[in-house]
Amino acid sequence: MVGILLLTHAPLGQAFLAAAGHVFHSIPEQIEAIDVIADQNPDEVHALADAAVKRLDDGSGVLVITDVKGGTPSNCTGSLCSRERVAVIAGISLPMLLRALTYRNESLDVVVEMALAGGQSGAVRVDNRIRLTF
Repeated sequence: MVGILLLTHAPLGQAFLAAAGHVFHSIPEQIEAIDVIADQNPDEVHALADAAVKRLDDGSGVLVITDVKGGTPSNCTGSLCSRERVAVIAGISLPMLLRALTYRNESLDVVVEMALAGGQSGAVRVDNRIRLTF
């Protein structure tokens, strides 16, 4: 099963874990969150992420999801990206996370593609100009 690491600005990671737990009625296995606090040393963040990836990888790989490209959490994934069984996506959303969790028994490449598709299809305009009358 592909492991999932949420590497985000605090308190987003824990909030996404709680939301996933709500949807699935419990927090799924092999998922962790690291919430990066303001002014946290990037070397410390990298060490925490490195240790988490090692814990989460059962041989199927690990998907690391960050909140925003260019932020400290995302910037601390550079050496993780060079690993064979680690993929990194920036721009977490709940549809992205739920899709990744749903397909995590597939290959890492499939989980990445499904997570990206979930993020893209999950961002839609909700237009309330159309009124239904009964």
